Amino acid sequence: MSAGVLPVEGVAFAAEADVVIIGAGAAGLVAALSATEAGASVVVLERDAVPRGSTALSAGLIPAAGTPFQAAAGIDDSPERFAADIAAKAKGQVDHAVLGAVTQAIGPTLAWLAERHGLPFDVITDFRYPGHSVHRMHGLPSRSGAELIDRLRAAVEAEGIPLLTGARVETLFAGADGTVHGIAAARTGGPAAERQTGSERIGARAIVLACNGYGGNPDLVRRHIPALADALWFGHAGNTGDALAWGDALGAASAHLSGHQGHGSVAHPHGILITWAVIMEGGFQVNTAGVRFSNETEGYSEQAAKVLAEPGGIAWSVFDARIAAIARQFEDFRSAEAAGAILSAPTLPALAFTMRVPEAALMREAEAARGTDRFGRDWSATAPLAAPFHAVRVTGALFHTQGGLAIDREARVLRADGSRLPNLFATGGAAVGLSGPAAAGYLSGNGLLTAVALGRIAGRGAAGGNG
Repeated sequence: MSAGVLPVEGVAFAAEADVVIIGAGAAGLVAALSATEAGASVVVLERDAVPRGSTALSAGLIPAAGTPFQAAAGIDDSPERFAADIAAKAKGQVDHAVLGAVTQAIGPTLAWLAERHGLPFDVITDFRYPGHSVHRMHGLPSRSGAELIDRLRAAVEAEGIPLLTGARVETLFAGADGTVHGIAAARTGGPAAERQTGSERIGARAIVLACNGYGGNPDLVRRHIPALADALWFGHAGNTGDALAWGDALGAASAHLSGHQGHGSVAHPHGILITWAVIMEGGFQVNTAGVRFSNETEGYSEQAAKVLAEPGGIAWSVFDARIAAIARQFEDFRSAEAAGAILSAPTLPALAFTMRVPEAALMREAEAARGTDRFGRDWSATAPLAAPFHAVRVTGALFHTQGGLAIDREARVLRADGSRLPNLFATGGAAVGLSGPAAAGYLSGNGLLTAVALGRIAGRGAAGGNG
């Protein structure tokens, strides 16, 4: 059965909860912790056997402003400055009310997760991601999304919150006014008859959609993001657009469905994310002819389409040992080294030979990395590359979609006329993000920013009643 909405009349629910949360990524788990803290009974449903989702595939970095972690590092920042950076990257095409709510909420949310639930955040200070005016990217010790999701799941388990895994929500049951009264879920491994009838039914006073975007649905990607229709999908397979389908059936509005986060640096064919620090600290990308093709510092999201436009959809990221030492703080980079994806050579000619690109072309590009180059990249703040040198073959990928259901500053789902659906909240990939309609609008960390901040807002709001 595909995602759908059915009338609630005549439906009996085997169990009840104040808040039902669909999806156990960062968004859903933060929502669960928040709603429970507010006194609500909560059930979380997750389609996978173990909660992982897109969160686990990320670097687990969350941008936030005015945090105690920044203060400890001597960083002066504010939610207003953060909001200005996001709006600038999105060229103003963002809901400013939601933007203000998210940038105000995220700092206290990270502090709460650290103090109440023991997540040991700190700030990355040895490089700055494109578009951020100060160091504000917060991460856990391994700098991995896997650690983030594991710690959030442990916090949910410690609070005794029911987390039903292997439970795919297939149906929402709603009244004529749009109130969602409950869900039906098929449990993986159960009898076929139960899976077909969706007999696992749970009633709810409020619903939080924290399930997914649509990046794993090739037809929707082709319709809304044609430039990445053939790109590597680096998100979770469960991102099939269920939330959009439910919202559409309930009369909800959607926005910026062409918005997305790409990434121009996934090791190929290894399929391992290579941190953009290798570029921001002074590295560059060349195609298979050894020639640069863009200003890489504009952002890794828009770089995905640029890499894919090169012959074979392939590029090489070139950097040095100093940069590799910075990148090594990320678990993904260490994994790439262990897998043999990172090439090394004592000289640039030797590196060109190992990469199998023309030596003369690579040497010309290294020499041209001075001042302001032909693409408008300013090299004045980074040191020239020095031996020994490194390279990694990469391709472009789609990481997650940024379009989704329209929401207000309280994470409530909206109809096209701006009115609220009575008891439906959205966060994570289910909700429209802060990046506007294009890849270039994505500011580093926007995905986990909205997942965590809106998860906090939605969880609290859902616990407050139908309002």
